[in-house]
Amino acid sequence: MNTFFDQSPYEIKVEWGIRGAKEAARREEILIIVDVLSFSSTVIAAMENNAVIYPFPPPINEKAKNYADQFGAELVVGRAEAIKTGKHSLSPNSFTADDRGKSYVLCSLNGAACVEAAKKVPGLFMGSLRNAQAVAEATLDLQKKSGKPITIIACGERWENAASYENQLRPGIEDYLGAGAIISSLNGLLSPEAFVCKQAFQGSKHELPNLIKKCGSGRELAERGFAKDVDYCLQLNASSIVPVLSGNKFISFELSYLLK
Repeated sequence: MNTFFDQSPYEIKVEWGIRGAKEAARREEILIIVDVLSFSSTVIAAMENNAVIYPFPPPINEKAKNYADQFGAELVVGRAEAIKTGKHSLSPNSFTADDRGKSYVLCSLNGAACVEAAKKVPGLFMGSLRNAQAVAEATLDLQKKSGKPITIIACGERWENAASYENQLRPGIEDYLGAGAIISSLNGLLSPEAFVCKQAFQGSKHELPNLIKKCGSGRELAERGFAKDVDYCLQLNASSIVPVLSGNKFISFELSYLLK
């Protein structure tokens, strides 16, 4: 098997999007999925409010609704519909203390799709700027037990109306900088790709809020009326919550997870 493109000699790697997640899963590595704006950040927000999150691949349709019904969960809707109906959405600020103990099915074109592509791995974590240090520490704990490399998946975005022959992935600096923030708290031999990602974060750290607010994804959310979501998502190391996939849902990582 050709391993020229899989950063195989290294302990810490970076890949992009669904294909990157799928390839890392094939290698049975530990994964950190980074979708800063905003699947990862929303999962963290929900769990901070003691809600239960079941990820599900897009689109939001009848199949997703039936899946939610299996768990007595609410299917989270798009932001526009949420404004009209008052339901929960991919907006992290849509979750509050009133959600304690409630269950939700969360879809997204990028974060949830990457989770679906990489379910069967030694550990699948959700990472963001908000929990960068905490998720790094958790994955290092699991790495000590499993001996597996760690791959950080920068989800990126998708081009609208892309033709079937075109690459749909649009790299997003918010996810790349989120990945770099996590790598900055990891120990291990970095691939060149991971090294450059780390340097990108460290070289941009003093401008982080400004960069993310002004990048394409940040501007899109602000122009749609969700500037507060961007403010929430760019708060570096504001949370100690580390979501890790356990069966069909995310749980908060604890040392007991290592005993599985």
